[in-house]
Amino acid sequence: MHIPPYHKKKTWQRFFAGSLVGGIIAYIIFIFMYGTMYENQLKENLELTSQVNDLKNQNEALLKDTENLKTPVTVSVIDITIENAEEISLDSLVVPKLEELVKEEISHITGQSVSIVEEIDQLLISAIVNKEFTIDDIRYQFTVRMLVISETVKVFLEAETVN
Repeated sequence: MHIPPYHKKKTWQRFFAGSLVGGIIAYIIFIFMYGTMYENQLKENLELTSQVNDLKNQNEALLKDTENLKTPVTVSVIDITIENAEEISLDSLVVPKLEELVKEEISHITGQSVSIVEEIDQLLISAIVNKEFTIDDIRYQFTVRMLVISETVKVFLEAETVN
C-alpha cells in the first residue's frame, strides 16, 4: 500500500500550515475564555464567602439578642469600603480579601449595643490603622476616612502598600 506524497505539493503544505495556525489560534482563544470564566467564578466565590461570614455574624448577634430582649439596638452588619482601590491599582480579587480581613479584625462588635460601640470608636479606628494586612506577600495599611455607627457599621478606608 502506497501513501501519496501530498506533503510535497504547495497546496497541501498551505493547508497543513493553515490548520496548524488555526489550531494554535483556537487554543489561545480557548485559554482566554477559560481564564475569564475562572476569574469570574473566583470573584463570585469570594463575594459569596463574604456574604456567608456576614450572615453567620448576623445570626450570632440575633441569637444573642433573643436571649436579652431588653437590650437596645445592636450592631448586626459591618460594611467595609476601600475608597481608593482603583487609584493604587488593587486587583479585583484582592479587594474582597482585604475587606474580609478588616471585617474579621473588628467582628467582635457584631451583636454589641450601638451605644457601647460608639464609646469605643477610637479603639476600632486604631485597631484598623495600626494593623498591617498581608495578602500575597504584599502588606497593606489603612487609614479610616469615615466611621458610621448604627445597626450597620460602615467603615470607609483608604489603603496604601507598606514596603
